[in-house]
Amino acid sequence: MASEHPLTVVVESVIYRSDDGRYGVLSARAERSGERLTLVGDLGGVMAGEMLSIRGRLREHATYGERFHVESFTPVTPSTREGLKRYLGSGVVPGVGPAMAERIVDRFGGDTLEVITRQSARLREIPGIGQKRAQALSKAVRARAREAESIAYLHGLGLGPAFAQRVRERYGDDATRVVRDDPYLMAEEIKGIGFRTADQVGKSLGYADDDPRRAAGAVLHLTGKAVDEGHVFIEREALLREARELSVPAERVEQAIDDMHRRGLLLVEETAVYAPPLYRAECRAAEALLRLSGDRPRPRGAEAALETALDDSLARAQQRAVETSLEQGLFVLTGGPGTGKTTTVRALVRAHHALRHRVLLCAPTGRAAKRLSETTGCDARTIHRLLEYSPRSGGFERGPDNPLEADLVLVDEASMLDLWLADRLLQAIPANCALVLVGDVDQLPPVGAGPVLRELIDSAVCPVIRLTEVFRQAQKSAIVRAAHDVLRDRVPTPTPSGQRGDGDLFLIRASTPEAIIERLLDALERMRSAYGLDPKRDVQVLTPMRRGPLGTQRLNEVLQQAQNPSPPGQAGFRRGDKVMQLKNDYEREVFNGDLGEVLEVGREGVRVDMGGRQVNYDGRALEALALAYASTIHKVQGSEFPAVVVVLHGSHHLLLSRALLYTAITRAKRLAVMLGAPKAIARAVHNTQLQATNSKLATRLRDLRARQRQPSAAITPS
Repeated sequence: MASEHPLTVVVESVIYRSDDGRYGVLSARAERSGERLTLVGDLGGVMAGEMLSIRGRLREHATYGERFHVESFTPVTPSTREGLKRYLGSGVVPGVGPAMAERIVDRFGGDTLEVITRQSARLREIPGIGQKRAQALSKAVRARAREAESIAYLHGLGLGPAFAQRVRERYGDDATRVVRDDPYLMAEEIKGIGFRTADQVGKSLGYADDDPRRAAGAVLHLTGKAVDEGHVFIEREALLREARELSVPAERVEQAIDDMHRRGLLLVEETAVYAPPLYRAECRAAEALLRLSGDRPRPRGAEAALETALDDSLARAQQRAVETSLEQGLFVLTGGPGTGKTTTVRALVRAHHALRHRVLLCAPTGRAAKRLSETTGCDARTIHRLLEYSPRSGGFERGPDNPLEADLVLVDEASMLDLWLADRLLQAIPANCALVLVGDVDQLPPVGAGPVLRELIDSAVCPVIRLTEVFRQAQKSAIVRAAHDVLRDRVPTPTPSGQRGDGDLFLIRASTPEAIIERLLDALERMRSAYGLDPKRDVQVLTPMRRGPLGTQRLNEVLQQAQNPSPPGQAGFRRGDKVMQLKNDYEREVFNGDLGEVLEVGREGVRVDMGGRQVNYDGRALEALALAYASTIHKVQGSEFPAVVVVLHGSHHLLLSRALLYTAITRAKRLAVMLGAPKAIARAVHNTQLQATNSKLATRLRDLRARQRQPSAAITPS
């Protein structure tokens, strides 16, 4: 039940406060009825004794009972003697406790706040209050009043508690003025507030569609949106077209682009509009890659090292890859499943170890790094850990001034490497070190901006060895055969009925979302009985998108209830739930795509086993944790599972592509099931159109190489 009118409450105690101080659980009492309420939400620094005007709704919690979820609140200055005593004694001023608060209110009664804010010298009439304490009390109460005023103003513009609090934190007492003068600054300067939220505020304030400030906000919004979609820049024409859809006139957009370019907020190169950090990253990455590329003399002892590392089981292309790693400063190894990338990497590492080279192995994700470590028998780390990310400084300890100590850096699952991370890795690689990138270029591009592996291959500035021969043992796997069928534009052939192999592939046909869900639950149980696979631990359900009738949100609801039907706890999680981290959290050392299991659901948080490490989540950190019975295909790049079920349906048509299906199938080791509409599967197989990703890395590399090869201009004597 939602409260149609504001409800005034008095906060009696703080039950819980998250580590960041934003999320809270408060015990309160309704001013008029005296009814006791448990308040939950983004309640900022609200303290016991304060009076709030709140809006929200009552919700029943399976464990904790009825709680009032606060959607907006405004601090209210208490007016009664008891309210004033609780407010002043709540800790609003250090050194003023309940006893002192009672003496102040008993002395000044209903004029207490007037005396405190305008006649603070009179406070010295109270025994125990000197000049400093009187001034501190007056200053604190006035500050709280200003905060209440600005929070009320921001709520009136439609901002909820969390956003209003962030605006206050960013702008302080200037919040009202800044938002009134240019609400679009919020989208630029405050994390989580986008253009649409700022635009709602702007419209509440009466901003016209052609206001220059609105145009600037739209340009920054669309540039950021392009980055979120994997682009390094946005074409000027595309920016103008998308701005028109936001009802921003083209001439205003042109003016905004030019103005922000002059101010350094954007960088314009020909028809490309960049966020300056990505432009600099692209230029630096191109220079660093070219600096690493090129022939290097074979090290002394190379022949003996190769004799140690190579054997007759390796194909000629694999042997050539190992040799190339000894002769080149930059080298790419790519190939599909069953072509021997892992065997080649093991041989490559053996050769460099035989030469006593310092070898560093890394991958973009924790799961990929763990698998690399298992297959090579050597330590492998995530790129973030390799570069020694420091939560305190917000940056990497390793860089140009503190480079990695290595003769060879090998990056596995390099198809996931985006420009931002590649730039930082390249800045940390010393000049005498070689770099080997290993990955499957036919997989999906990285989630972040800039497909570095594909651009590097397209540039042709370094050797690329593509393994194509599928080894005899791998040919027995229907999964491997299916992956290569997809690349050859053929719908995969399932394992024949009644047969079992090293890697089985099955197709289950169903057309409607309801039928697909029914078949999914049935398939998971059959996988348990026929293959001994635990549906939660061993099977990963994959789908192209988050929303829709067969998106991760809907499938996770169904699968959680089927596989873990215990009562829900905090944020809907249950003990034993399969969960995934949705974004990098350097403080907790958990990263985008990491999988875990909920160990405990407490009163306001959860404890999760993340790959053997116990991690606590509370408050806003819970927003980065999601159920993972079902996952998008993008989120599991770099991961492998004993079995996968790939759900494909016509509702996914915008995302269906060959790279998507290929990536999904190749996540499975023992068993892959394609479940859904045959037309959707066929569409994915035949759609070779990858989303065009705006990047100039390949062009920059080719241009730099061409300039490098140009003879110096002749000098004409004067």
